[in-house]
Amino acid sequence: MPFIDVPDGDGDNMERAFALRPEAYAAWRQLVTAVKATSDERRYELATLAAARTLRSSYCSLAHGKVLAEKFYDFDSVPRLPEGLDDGDRAIMAFAEKVVADATAITQADVDALRVHGLSDEEIFDVVLAATIRCFFSKTLDALGVRPDPAFAQLDREFREPLTVGRPIETA
Repeated sequence: MPFIDVPDGDGDNMERAFALRPEAYAAWRQLVTAVKATSDERRYELATLAAARTLRSSYCSLAHGKVLAEKFYDFDSVPRLPEGLDDGDRAIMAFAEKVVADATAITQADVDALRVHGLSDEEIFDVVLAATIRCFFSKTLDALGVRPDPAFAQLDREFREPLTVGRPIETA
């Protein structure tokens, strides 16, 4: 249960938490849609997972790890990412982690390292956006005490436990 009173009802925990400020949630959804519209979906999800784990956001790590497992990899490999990725995808995840951990530490060399792997300036910007918008959302959920939905508890333990990096999954 969140630290503040949120309306009971349908929807997952994150949607219910934003019920107090639905305009903020709508703006968030609009921003995510705009960012994803110009991003490679797999790279977006890799950057998002890296950012969520660095932020210790169980909710976002589980949700985006699940997307990666269902659409691009499998449930066995996702918890071990970036293991098994090529150097370019490893660099994307490391860059997203660095953005979240200390954006002021990003240097020209960090950006150039992504260029070496063929990323354009626009694609690098997309990675930055994926990481920074995750900061807003993950920090909001965690500051409100929002726990991952009980449905995540149904995932295999080998997938679920490594991605539960912060708040525990809510029990029904």
